[in-house]
Amino acid sequence: MSFLEKPSPGRLLLDDTVPLTAVIEASQNLQSHTEYIVRVQRGVSSENSCKQTSALSSSSSLQVCGITLPLPPKKLIGNMDREFIAERQRGLQTYLDSITQHPLLSSSLYVKKFLDPNNYSANYTEIALQQVSMFFRSDPKWEVLEPLKDMGWRIRKKYFLIKNKELPKERYLLSWVDLGPDKFLSDKDLQSAMKLLTSLSTPYLCPLLFSSTGESSALLIRPFSERGSLRDHICKVKPRESYLKKYCNPKKSQGLELQQIKQYGRQILEGLKLLHDGGVFFGHLHASNVIVDDGVCRLMDVENGMLGVPSALRPAFTQLRKINSTESVDVFCFGHLLYEMTYGRPPDSVPIDQYPAVPYTSVVSVLQSILSTEACKSGMPTVSQLIQTPLFSDVHLQHSEKLQIKVPSRLKEALKTAKESLERRLHEEQRVLHQHRRLTRAQSHHGSEEEKKRRKILARKVGKRLDLLLLRQHDKCLFFCPSSGSGASSPPTCPSSPTPPSTTGMARCLSVCLSVLSSVCPSLSFDSIGQTV
Repeated sequence: MSFLEKPSPGRLLLDDTVPLTAVIEASQNLQSHTEYIVRVQRGVSSENSCKQTSALSSSSSLQVCGITLPLPPKKLIGNMDREFIAERQRGLQTYLDSITQHPLLSSSLYVKKFLDPNNYSANYTEIALQQVSMFFRSDPKWEVLEPLKDMGWRIRKKYFLIKNKELPKERYLLSWVDLGPDKFLSDKDLQSAMKLLTSLSTPYLCPLLFSSTGESSALLIRPFSERGSLRDHICKVKPRESYLKKYCNPKKSQGLELQQIKQYGRQILEGLKLLHDGGVFFGHLHASNVIVDDGVCRLMDVENGMLGVPSALRPAFTQLRKINSTESVDVFCFGHLLYEMTYGRPPDSVPIDQYPAVPYTSVVSVLQSILSTEACKSGMPTVSQLIQTPLFSDVHLQHSEKLQIKVPSRLKEALKTAKESLERRLHEEQRVLHQHRRLTRAQSHHGSEEEKKRRKILARKVGKRLDLLLLRQHDKCLFFCPSSGSGASSPPTCPSSPTPPSTTGMARCLSVCLSVLSSVCPSLSFDSIGQTV
């Protein structure tokens, strides 16, 4: 039975990976300082936007990242000058863009809370401590040693280093996490799935020792790796430090040797194949979710997909409509990880068609099969196909026995249904993004100087041609309808009954005009007018 508290009614599950954008729309002077009116938007829909007023100053919380941010300087004298305010506003917009477009800074609580205080005002550390305290009261054999502040990038996930009083020398990692928007399993099925994961014993998955799930959050315990994650190894940093300090601007990061790339890559693929064959969806593969234990790579946070938390790479693969299944998401994430193992840093963007010089041509060929423009348009290879590539096919595995996850039939059906729901949400988000890109391209093209110039030239040409054609048809109109050509009325034949104008002549005249307009503007339709005549 779960000890975790229930959520409040109508609780909104936000996708924290949806990017926030900020545009400074205006400024206003208040006494001795200037405030800026900023429109903040979540995702591509203008409906998810709001305005806020801020003085926009530097945040000391971001200085730990080690990146020089382009914050424009202030003035003590002349700071109310109109030109200075306009120049500073442009500089502050550049500053905001550099933060919101950085993959790590944009996901930090400091930035989210500044841009969207309504949705990120909760004290998640305090909430996690309350939940953990309740757990320790229910199971007193555990003891907290220290909180691991900001060890991971997730805003709604907190870590604690704990020990078991019965095994005082062993260290364990306790994590508390809020359930996410992709949680499609029922509470009962989720508990069954977590029970399955705690029972697994396989070399390529990090063991999960304990789990407890409620309607709003989950608490998990697993062994703590003093050596840290694979990303800690690549970046050569201390595992317990803040993730912003470790990963934003690592000074000593270095790619792995070819033999390590082959060995680790094959082991990670075996872990993915094990999950796929068992019908367990993952979607959270990256270097921080892989630990190396005695030369064997193990996948961590396998439960994330079931808990509904969004993938760290979701902003990247939602842009690519061919990545439309949980299996293809895992392969795409593997391509990112393989790039980081090779070059010592994750790719700046995808697709990638030009790769830095590297002596391992066999690695580049696999990267191209996943991250190239052609691959992103045609679709991802399967995990089995990657295992058969020359890079991984000759790797000797320590554990050669056939591995499998035995999933009960009822849970397997529930996982299949949840997987389909997750993929439908992904398809819908990709559709919205695709439509937004098409609209943005059309608006950009329509508003470009080149297009405006082209339309002006075309309008002048059409105008000249229309004048010429109307002039040529002028005499024809006079012939068909002489009474309306010169503006002078013909004298009536009889004072009591004037001769009505010829409707046949007017119709012919109008028909000529329509033919002229049709020849000048063939895209216009005059069918309804012609039928009226």
